[in-house]
Amino acid sequence: MRRPVTLRLNAALATMALAAATGVVMSMPEASAATGTATGYATQNGGTTGGAGGQTVRATTGTAIHAALCGRASSSTPITIEVEGTINHGNTAKVSGNSCNTADGVIELKQISNVTIVGVGGGAVFDQLGIHIREASNIIIQNVTVRNVKKSGSPTSNGGDAIGMESDVRNVWVDHATLEASGGESEGFDGLFDMKDNTQYVTLSYSILRNSGRGGLVGSSETELSNGFITYHHNLYENIDSRTPLLRGGIAHIYNNYYVKLNESGINSRAGARAKVDNNYFKDSKDVLGTFYTDAAGYWQVSGNTFDNVTWSTPGSENNPAGPNPQSNTTVSIPYSYNLDAASCVPDIVTRTAGANKGLQVSNGNCSPQTPTPTTPTPDPTTPTPDPTQPSGTNLSIGAGSDGSGKAGGTSFGNVRDGDMSTYWSPAGSTGSISIKWASATAVSRINIREASGSEGSIGSWRVVNGDTGAVLTSGSGAGVIAVPRTSLSKITFEITGSTGTPKIAEYETYAG
Repeated sequence: MRRPVTLRLNAALATMALAAATGVVMSMPEASAATGTATGYATQNGGTTGGAGGQTVRATTGTAIHAALCGRASSSTPITIEVEGTINHGNTAKVSGNSCNTADGVIELKQISNVTIVGVGGGAVFDQLGIHIREASNIIIQNVTVRNVKKSGSPTSNGGDAIGMESDVRNVWVDHATLEASGGESEGFDGLFDMKDNTQYVTLSYSILRNSGRGGLVGSSETELSNGFITYHHNLYENIDSRTPLLRGGIAHIYNNYYVKLNESGINSRAGARAKVDNNYFKDSKDVLGTFYTDAAGYWQVSGNTFDNVTWSTPGSENNPAGPNPQSNTTVSIPYSYNLDAASCVPDIVTRTAGANKGLQVSNGNCSPQTPTPTTPTPDPTTPTPDPTQPSGTNLSIGAGSDGSGKAGGTSFGNVRDGDMSTYWSPAGSTGSISIKWASATAVSRINIREASGSEGSIGSWRVVNGDTGAVLTSGSGAGVIAVPRTSLSKITFEITGSTGTPKIAEYETYAG
């Protein structure tokens, strides 16, 4: 008996088709390339887990990153985006959708949450293109290089910041990143790692910041004091003029960083900021700690630091260096646990571990690098796990009424016969959709997609859609038995959004239980 199905290329695939065309491949939730867990202040306020538990997506263009964000069910649906290749202005366009708010010429993580961006394979380079985090929370950025982002000249991106956070940002972990410029403000560059306008609970770890006039700031003015709870550890600051970082208000924990060639000033605590500065190594630098360029005092608690060929300026009305013999003038209580490497080994351990494409190694607290355990996301309860067993009950697809309209350009549904695995439907290309339609609402909680013999494994990513409302019931990858929230509907559509080769569906079975 011929299976009565409706075959159509659904307009709802527009976003996913754009993603496929611009360099994104979607896959089932799996252990992502991200490793380890958040540290420092990013562990507070509920913690920072990024896209754990959601789909993993591979992107090779900026447009594909935006498309992956816009293809989610909601702006908070967890997602891990694995990035490989060079992301630049030429391949980063605005993508629209209900789950995103993107823009041309910048990676825009705006009004969203629960996202991980991680470099994989041969590496991810954001070339002259910044990453903007705004009105967002629970974000992880790991193993990426961001270079030569300009605020003036051409091209410009992200106000000249490599990574910039502003406007009610919470819980961001940036790890094993390389952030670099080719000069200072006069050459068109701004900060490498900036936070302002109520940004809190951020950790920057095992990263390189170099060749820039400005390392980064916390707070945009002496009266903009809503930011804080920032941790900086095991980072290399090299050939930076100032702001490593500049702190305006708030609390920062700064430990086990290696500072080389800070040309004008380093940690600039001002406007009431309090910094706990532990076991760092400062080398060949000037005025590495104090309050500079203002009479609005900041404070510090120091312990275990090494000052190697550091020079100090004379104190003045707007210049209060902590040295030449830095002493604590405040106390800072740290709410999380951490292990301090001895300052004497910081140059070695940071050089070996910090930055992108270093194998994501971290210190074990005893000055030796180690590779952390890969992060295995907790499966999203709405994401199906293929069930190897055949569902029980009646196959509701048999005898389902179908009007046969809107058939896709591919093999006709008339070529499909129930129980014959040698007959199948295929889309005209690598994506398309196939539907079961009933004359009245029918309860469905499980489907079974069976591929034709010899084509097993060709189906990649997919979505199951309520054909009555357009709502995505679930998504994942690979054929097999798929559980969906029990729903009464008159049409249920299986949309193939990514594949290897040409998919061949021999059986599309539906069940009530």
